[in-house]
Amino acid sequence: MRRCNVCGREKVDKKFKHRNKKTCLSCETIWWRQVLRSMVKERQLTPVERLANRSGYMGSAFLMLSPYLLPFDGLGAYTYLVGAILSMPQVWVAKQWNIVALNFNLLVGYGIYIYKMTIG
Repeated sequence: MRRCNVCGREKVDKKFKHRNKKTCLSCETIWWRQVLRSMVKERQLTPVERLANRSGYMGSAFLMLSPYLLPFDGLGAYTYLVGAILSMPQVWVAKQWNIVALNFNLLVGYGIYIYKMTIG
């Protein structure tokens, strides 16, 4: 027995579409709810996508932190590089090629900056 998250009634498991569903079939047959459900693709993330998302969040945090760390002996440049490397898998798996190009540009630009900073 499970509780429907729309009507709030206790129903047997066969009244739900599958094991992870929280809305019973009778509540899903409302015409406007069917229209909304048809617009959403129902699927679960693969382990690669989950790992890429987590590293992407960490990379985004490094990228957000980096501008504030630039004045401290170029520490922000290193965090920019770490952020770009960590966020690359997320955009690669999502096939967002424009963001992949931006991250690659960030890697090259701050790589040159660090090279000139250490050599010069």
